[in-house]
Amino acid sequence: MTEVYIVDAVRTPVGKKNGGLSPVHPIDLGAHVIRETVRRSGIGPENVDDVIFGCVDAIGGQAGNIARLAWLAAGYPEAVPGVTVDRQCGSSQQAVHFGAQAILAGTADVIVTGGVQNMSRIPISSAMVVGKQYGFDTPTSGSEGWTRRYGDEEVSQFRGAEMIAEKWDLSREELERWALQSHQRAKSAIAEGRFEREIVPFGDTAVDEGPRETSLEKMASLQTLVEGGRLTAAVASQISDGASAVTLASGEAVEKYGLTPRARIHHLSARGDDPIFMLTAPIPATRHALEKTGMSIDDFDLVEINEAFAPVVLAWLKETGADPARVNVNGGAIALGHPLGATGTKLMTTLLHELERTGGRWGLQTICEGGGTANVTIIERV
Repeated sequence: MTEVYIVDAVRTPVGKKNGGLSPVHPIDLGAHVIRETVRRSGIGPENVDDVIFGCVDAIGGQAGNIARLAWLAAGYPEAVPGVTVDRQCGSSQQAVHFGAQAILAGTADVIVTGGVQNMSRIPISSAMVVGKQYGFDTPTSGSEGWTRRYGDEEVSQFRGAEMIAEKWDLSREELERWALQSHQRAKSAIAEGRFEREIVPFGDTAVDEGPRETSLEKMASLQTLVEGGRLTAAVASQISDGASAVTLASGEAVEKYGLTPRARIHHLSARGDDPIFMLTAPIPATRHALEKTGMSIDDFDLVEINEAFAPVVLAWLKETGADPARVNVNGGAIALGHPLGATGTKLMTTLLHELERTGGRWGLQTICEGGGTANVTIIERV
């Protein structure tokens, strides 16, 4: 049976909005992690079968199939192709899935997967701004099929997060306590050097820029996103810049090229949920993954679930019964940032390194995504 192994995983530091990585062209951010993951893995670049990268808002410097352009900017062979994936916040996690599926199908042996996003230079929803010039106020506006099914309800991640907080009866204080913990865990991880092995510095930027000194008192002073709501900016992920990459190889390629496998892809899947709630799909996606594998949530030493908003994680915890002490142990996107297209392989990079650091065996990763979908990947450290 064909096996898929992670042989390397790296990321840039995550730059804050208008921070150290903001002047960097997205192609060069992508090239930076591609070059490093190929070097660390020990694979000859001519032996890579494909490059699959995630990127959201593929316009401007992120347009034109950035997977291919970043590979070429890294100085690698023109014979190697590339393709760019948009599954919103889970784009680079989906890139891993597509890469693993190609290896499982026997059509490839070595694939570089990853993602990149410069949200400082190309703000979130920039593609929607362009769309308005052509009469599309939102992606769904004017669609008769969408309106018949979902009416003219507002489709927004912010509304979805508020709806989740209300449905799962999550108080503002609960949300802010999770956000504070995210910052505390991230700052401790940085102070202890937990990210040093996984980070590839870019110029003078060598450390994640997002974590900040905060408190429940400071959070309580912020205005809610909507009048009478529970969410503030303090419980949302940060606008960020960064890139990440994960190199995958078949068992045959590991042996042929003398590579060192670090983890095995045990399971990969994606499921959907209500697109109006938008951010709840990690719940059914996790259930589906557990059913398919016969595993229990208690089997996992570590879990990474993207902190798009605090209620996403807290609702997932309520539904799955997972131990919060094993979830986002080094902080999440609330503290560390969320460079959209890069987040999937960024989280996987951290998950792999933390399993290695702690001696854990099983890791699960899931991300909520625009449109109401979620990916789940289960890896086993080897």
